Amino acid sequence: MRLLFFLFTAALLAAQTLPPAVTLLKPARIFDGEAIHENWVVLVRGDRIEAAGPAADVRATEGAKTIELPGATVLPGLIEAHSHVLLHPYNETSWNDQVAREPLALRVARATNHLRATLLAGFTTIRDLGTEGAGYADVGLKQAVEQNIIPGPRMLVATRAIVATGTYGPKGYGPEWTVPQGAEEASGVPDLIRVTRDQIGRGADWVKVYADYRWGAQHEAAPTFSIEEIQAVVETARSSHRGVSAHAATAEGMWRATLAGVETIEHGYGGDAATFKLMKEHSVALVPTLAVGPRDAARKAMFKAAIDSGVTIIAGSDVGVFPHGTEALELQLMVDYGMAPAAALNSATATSARVLHMEKEIGRVQPGLFADLIAVEGDPTKDIGTLRNVTFVMKGGAIAKAP
Repeated sequence: MRLLFFLFTAALLAAQTLPPAVTLLKPARIFDGEAIHENWVVLVRGDRIEAAGPAADVRATEGAKTIELPGATVLPGLIEAHSHVLLHPYNETSWNDQVAREPLALRVARATNHLRATLLAGFTTIRDLGTEGAGYADVGLKQAVEQNIIPGPRMLVATRAIVATGTYGPKGYGPEWTVPQGAEEASGVPDLIRVTRDQIGRGADWVKVYADYRWGAQHEAAPTFSIEEIQAVVETARSSHRGVSAHAATAEGMWRATLAGVETIEHGYGGDAATFKLMKEHSVALVPTLAVGPRDAARKAMFKAAIDSGVTIIAGSDVGVFPHGTEALELQLMVDYGMAPAAALNSATATSARVLHMEKEIGRVQPGLFADLIAVEGDPTKDIGTLRNVTFVMKGGAIAKAP
């Protein structure tokens, strides 16, 4: 028994003293988060990028593994800024039924597949903005990914999200019934402070608040919280160095959320030139979620106004409403609606990392950052559609998808 213990201990110590793996990626070109570079290579040591630059300037140590990626472009792992891993497409099961009738264990099991599909599609980081009735399951999923129990992207989670009392769902039940909601209800400044603190205490990395929702007299979108109420959420979250995102589809909801100090506005469908100008002045970023809802002239006009205003735009699709693993649709629509391909790539890499306060970890092909790297055939700065065919995925130096 002592001999077995000795051998086990020796093997463990040997494993701990092994030098980190070294990998040299040799693609045709690299998009570093800002610009395209021909004939560059990337050297990865352990979970970090050690070097990136012209092939003649980057030397790999003896024993390094070389991965040839001829004709491909390497770029930072993509960032999805508006995800719902605990939802699946509504043409499979309605939102009402997912929230009110699907068992939590079923939703979590399905979410593990969603996370794997997202990672293999080249999205190595996601901000998940609400569990939609699944409580704090996103916190557990995040821990499962971090502990390598299941494959998936890095996760920023918002847990239950915050809605005004009486505005959310599920709907369709008699008024005498109290039905568990798809988000956490709150009213008034003291209650909002309490709920915000509670969600942070239970693991929220970001706080999401609904600045408006479909609760008008004709079931139209209308503002829910006052500026003072949203500001209470923002100030409480900011005390713990967390950001706040606001669901806002109306101009008034966007104005209230912006003046209250949120960091990102989700959807923004009612935005116009004046609204986006205000957002830019207050350093509030837009997450347009073009992949959901109508693809019509009004949506295109909204997005063009956002581009023309110079407001910061980051890629977020509201995936879950449509299938996980197809998040690149958002980037395709951003280009279709007038954004240059390189700018769209930047919105899903370097700019997203900055807005999400992760620029010291991810978002660029730069020494010292995590080796979250993907490869696509061709040049995505010329054809954004290449993102639909990711051939290589590395997260933290570990290969999740080999060429």
